Amino acid sequence: MRRFIIPLALFALTVPQVAAAAEPPCLTTGEFTALTTYALPSAIGSVTRGCTASLPTSAWLPRNGPALAQRYAAGKVDAWPAAKAAFIKLSEATNPEAAQLFVAMPDESLMPLADAALAGIISAKVKPDSCPVIDRALSLLAPLPAENTAGLIALAVGLGAKTSEPRLGKIAICKA
Repeated sequence: MRRFIIPLALFALTVPQVAAAAEPPCLTTGEFTALTTYALPSAIGSVTRGCTASLPTSAWLPRNGPALAQRYAAGKVDAWPAAKAAFIKLSEATNPEAAQLFVAMPDESLMPLADAALAGIISAKVKPDSCPVIDRALSLLAPLPAENTAGLIALAVGLGAKTSEPRLGKIAICKA
């Protein structure tokens, strides 16, 4: 049964929906931080794979990215309940049918799907010319626990917002 759930869920994500044009709901700082904490290992792994070819072998990311992703993976389980709620909240606004499927899925099936979706979103956004900045940022953030790194990302998104509502791509952080 499980081998059919993930392909079905991936298909549900790709089906065009009228609701897909709707603006996703905002996430609270806590929801955003939990989702970021959960996504960091997959995101770092994806960025490491995407940036390794465009960075010198002496760069921080090719040498340390996999270990950082593995260390941050230790916090995924604790972040999952709140990250799952945030993932479903975002899904409900863009694809209600997929969100219903996600709610019904057991965590052991939904987690790899969320990992793949989040890593795919990150890798699509990372361009080779941004890799040196990402390399430097991750080298500075690496000593921190995943929760602190995620909290700093949420803070930076809020501080760096040029609009009235802080955003990271299409994900908005609710005003306090």
